[in-house]
Amino acid sequence: MPNSINVTIRKRDGVVFEGDAYAVSSTNEMGPFDILAMHANFVSTIKEKVIITGSGGKKTEFKIEYGIISAKADVIEVFLGV
Repeated sequence: MPNSINVTIRKRDGVVFEGDAYAVSSTNEMGPFDILAMHANFVSTIKEKVIITGSGGKKTEFKIEYGIISAKADVIEVFLGV
């Protein structure tokens, strides 16, 4: 999928989500943010939720307590509960 990012969300006991997406949204200490294709390298703690937006605009929301998100070369990794 052009302009897509590859997203993996992991918890301690396994993978919660894996696939391509248009965007990933979450919240950190500065407020809400979005990650799209070609985003600068980025690492942050996150809280509250992670929203995956698919290419057709469908949104899938994961309620979380806290985690870490990493974006590098259109690969997004989310680690929950760490």
